[in-house]
Amino acid sequence: MEEKGNKITFTKKAIESLSTPTPGKRAYYYDTKVRGLGIGITDKGTQTFMVYRKIEGRPERIILGRYPDLSIENARDEAAKINAKIAQGENPNREKSALRAESTLKELFDRYLEQHAKAHKKSWKADEEQYKFHLSHWDKHKISKLRKSDIENLHTKIGRERGFYKANRILALLSVMFSKAIDWGWKYPNPTIGIKKFREKSRERFLQEDELPRFFRSLAEEPNRILSDFFMICLLTGARRSNVLSMRWQDINLNQKTWNIVETKNGDSQLVPLSTEAMEILEPLLKKKQGDWVFPSASSKSGHLEEPKNAWKRILKRADLADLRLHDLRRTLGSWQATTGANSYIIGKSLGHKTQQATAIYARLNTDPVRASIEKATKAMMGTREEKSKDL
Repeated sequence: MEEKGNKITFTKKAIESLSTPTPGKRAYYYDTKVRGLGIGITDKGTQTFMVYRKIEGRPERIILGRYPDLSIENARDEAAKINAKIAQGENPNREKSALRAESTLKELFDRYLEQHAKAHKKSWKADEEQYKFHLSHWDKHKISKLRKSDIENLHTKIGRERGFYKANRILALLSVMFSKAIDWGWKYPNPTIGIKKFREKSRERFLQEDELPRFFRSLAEEPNRILSDFFMICLLTGARRSNVLSMRWQDINLNQKTWNIVETKNGDSQLVPLSTEAMEILEPLLKKKQGDWVFPSASSKSGHLEEPKNAWKRILKRADLADLRLHDLRRTLGSWQATTGANSYIIGKSLGHKTQQATAIYARLNTDPVRASIEKATKAMMGTREEKSKDL
């Protein structure tokens, strides 16, 4: 066997006589006939052909396949092709990682989720949910076969059945997915380009004075008390649904009557003053505490409530309320704060809004005026319940 350092002439006998390295180590040998062609050996004895070359000044290892599944002759042929591409200025590793036309939409979404959304978006779970409910019927579709007309028809259908806002979010998700596909080497135009978004109206829905008594009565009639309490805390704190769902006892200071949201949608923490009415809900729950979560669930993977959709529908049906979303409870608190005299900065602080204009003022606000505003708005809302009961 001819050897020059770790260079040998690859033959069946030479390769099969190579020693297995010590545990935790790998050994590499290089062919004397084809530039860069090597074989790596693991401590388990697995032998893999590869090409080791510097490309654009950086070392690259391009995997070819395992020996003996890949023969020496075929490995030399593949290595020669790779050397030719390198000579032409190409990077075979980059080409291997490029997204192919034959990839399915599910494969594209999985790559988008792992390599982009989870790394850059705090709302990546929302992307996962939107894909599951609105795009998973295209799981096995080849992305090169999805036409602009397919996406346009879906956009129209969702807009008609679920609303313009939802339809536009799905279109935006597809748009960024295909943009990332192009970044990853997909050689087709983005099929979402040219599809017009629906014109969205800013939503102003919140619970009116004549609606609140019906809402409170429906909550009182809800058989699932955990869910009833959950909806009340959403209303009384103005916090986002996701934050209330994952509310933890360790983040609540009963003495100070505050709730520290460790991370909001904006990426910041938020200290939420808890009104008297909110504390009246939380204190009994604490006595029945089951683990870390304020709103536990034995059936969810997370251990806390995750999807209150069905209960929300029951609440609205009993209360005879139309076009009310769970997020509108957040707007309801802010609206009642405005009605009872709070200025926009106080409302923004209590709801955790983040704008460049208000940042300087937020920095000077403590929780006292915010608490006073929330207490005032809360008492006004709860007062509608008392006035209604007098009338009955």
